[in-house]
Amino acid sequence: MSGSEIVEFKLRDWAVSDLENLILQANNPRIAANLTDQFPYPYTRESGEWFIGFANSHQPRRIFAIEINGKASGSIGVFPQDDIHRLNAEMGYWLAETWWGKGIMTKAIRQMVEYGFSTFAIDRIFARPFGSNKASQRVLEKAGFKLEAVFKQNLIKNGIVTDELYYSIRRADTGIPWPKPHD
Repeated sequence: MSGSEIVEFKLRDWAVSDLENLILQANNPRIAANLTDQFPYPYTRESGEWFIGFANSHQPRRIFAIEINGKASGSIGVFPQDDIHRLNAEMGYWLAETWWGKGIMTKAIRQMVEYGFSTFAIDRIFARPFGSNKASQRVLEKAGFKLEAVFKQNLIKNGIVTDELYYSIRRADTGIPWPKPHD
């Protein structure tokens, strides 16, 4: 499949029936290399069971499966912060290697930005890719995120020290109105 072909996907809740495919797709050192140590490698059955339970533990939802061809092939989430950071939410994501370079993640991030601003009383969504993760930086930029800060030699992953980048998008940049307060 060439990168120019249109690949359809949807964001949906995680299901227990996704467990086997989650383990298959997530058990990849190239995916884990660009995520925090909370995303384990090897990715075990216990890791998957815990994750699906956690993904479904919040209302409104914060974490969604990225479904391609009827199978969960990645994940994306937006995580509202608290206390003095309560106007912010962090975004995290990963995609099965099979689907890298197809434009899926840029579109998924745009959908998640719309969901985040429509659902939560936040003014900024940020993501923190590794300085070495050029692909993640590109998808964020294509989705309208701007580089805010570079923290030099701030992270260590698999014994390698790397920069941490902060990208963000503001509600004002999207035109999405504030959600109505819940009664």
